[in-house]
Amino acid sequence: MPFTLHPLTSLTAAGCTAVITTAAGTWPLSLAVALAAVLLALRAGAGRRVLVTAAAVLLPLVLSLLMLHGLFFPEGRTVLAAWGPARVTVEGMAFAWEAGTRTGACVLVLLLFSFTVSAPDLVAALAARGLPPQFGFVLASSLTLLPAVAGRLERIRAAQEARGLVLRGGALSRLAAVRLQMVPLVLGLIEDSGSRAQALEARGFGGPGPRTDYREVADPPAQRRLRAALLLLTAAAVALRLGASWPAAGSA
Repeated sequence: MPFTLHPLTSLTAAGCTAVITTAAGTWPLSLAVALAAVLLALRAGAGRRVLVTAAAVLLPLVLSLLMLHGLFFPEGRTVLAAWGPARVTVEGMAFAWEAGTRTGACVLVLLLFSFTVSAPDLVAALAARGLPPQFGFVLASSLTLLPAVAGRLERIRAAQEARGLVLRGGALSRLAAVRLQMVPLVLGLIEDSGSRAQALEARGFGGPGPRTDYREVADPPAQRRLRAALLLLTAAAVALRLGASWPAAGSA
């Protein structure tokens, strides 16, 4: 029988990995986490979907980091190039690189979870823990919406180009077109979430009363111990990060 992770174990692993990566704040660890997430996605058969969705999410963010910190980093001292008030500094590029790799690692880990977890098993596991069924269905619906992000962005781009908007220029034109793509994307996702919420409410998921679960998800004791260990490790990483920042804040 192949080894399978309990949905709550996958959720805990993804969340703890993102928190530890953020707390560590070092780009070698971020790159290692991102590479591991990509390899696991390829092994699970979700590599293409994870990479396409990650590119759609991270491209605007990376461009904004380069624009803000790469050109206008106030603490930059080593100037590589300058155009008026804009200065490309080593410190600014290093900050943008570190922030970009850290955010990319977190996005890839969370996308890996969303593309590989079984939504019905996740809902059943959350309901077995006493959480309201509405919470589980909303979370599962959000996970099912993620795979459609890349396809929806492609349809939005094609529709805008059909109306005469050029989106395939240089970096500046792409950055200016981000807002034109993000607004209909977010509005469409909100509309989809509202439609699903109405459908769930019409089927009585919001009503009171006893419920019968027809789906059981096995939760081995070893995985429960693993989740506890991950939570303790994450708490320790956050505590170390906060402890390291207090002396610097006190001396300032």
